[in-house]
Amino acid sequence: MTMHALSTSVRRLRASLRGWGGVGAMAVVCALAVLFALLLPSTRAAGGSDGATRAGGGGVAEVRQARAEDCTDPQDQSLSPAGGDGRTPTIDAIKNRKDRRLVVGVDTNSYRWGYLDPNNTSGALEGFDIDLVHRIAKDLLGDENAVQFKAIPTNRRIEAVQKGEVDMVVRTMTITCTRLDDVAFSAPYFVTGQQVLAAKTSKITGYDKSLAGKKVCSATGSTAYDRLDADRKSGALPSSTDISTTVPNQLDCLVKLQLGEVDAVVTDGALAASQAAQDPTVELKGGLFTTDYYGVAMNQKATDLVRQVNRTLESYIKSPDGWRASYEKWLHPTMDQGDKRSKSATPPVARYK
Repeated sequence: MTMHALSTSVRRLRASLRGWGGVGAMAVVCALAVLFALLLPSTRAAGGSDGATRAGGGGVAEVRQARAEDCTDPQDQSLSPAGGDGRTPTIDAIKNRKDRRLVVGVDTNSYRWGYLDPNNTSGALEGFDIDLVHRIAKDLLGDENAVQFKAIPTNRRIEAVQKGEVDMVVRTMTITCTRLDDVAFSAPYFVTGQQVLAAKTSKITGYDKSLAGKKVCSATGSTAYDRLDADRKSGALPSSTDISTTVPNQLDCLVKLQLGEVDAVVTDGALAASQAAQDPTVELKGGLFTTDYYGVAMNQKATDLVRQVNRTLESYIKSPDGWRASYEKWLHPTMDQGDKRSKSATPPVARYK
């Protein structure tokens, strides 16, 4: 049993025993806690022995990011750029590869975020997320093009990081307390929120009662689906709202909307704005109804890489040819209306745990 699996078991058992009372219940929990403590050193040692040889690996034994059970502000749980014990096993492994490139999971179909422009004869990926990847590669390896891009669908982002298929995922990925149980995140590099996308002719007005009896699409494993599911169960969303349509890639929802298979899409407002720019027959309905922060996802053992990415983010946000220049190039045309600037036009402030 892994440390994470055992930790999860302890939490579940503790939750199931609440209100049970008695010495027996306490004894069971304490016994598991002791077992967890005994396994902790060997688990860390095992992670250090092979983690550094795989993408996203590493073996630095440090305090990890906050778990969902005690997490309130997930965007503020990343590691400070300063600190650590000086060891850089993950970074060393990347630099020592025969093919000396950073392996990054991205989206190749999100307009203005990560996509292939058919008018670009070079065939290179472009977009806001892609610009950030190039800056990370430049800081880490001295070459902004020392990157191997891997197309990762929405529902495989966490799995790709955990299995070491990539060093990191830079793919409009929202930092959440639940996801902090599975991956490590950088400090936030973008702020947005969930929003509704529907046909211009639709009577849907936003994330409200107008969704009653409507079919809504979201991506599997996305924060949009989690919110839809929770709100329908709590009654915040009409119970007649059909949220059963889920897809591996968020862009597939736009296709289903265009085909008339669903009535609306719920996704990040930043992505929805780009999709509305692609198709003049659809539009955003209502305002943002959540506040979400994007972060770079990495392996939990790769603490040295997390700190390095946070150093890059600090300089990237301050640099005149960095974050703001990329926003103006890629996102300003779809997210800002005249002199009215979206709240996304200002980079989020990093606060470390």
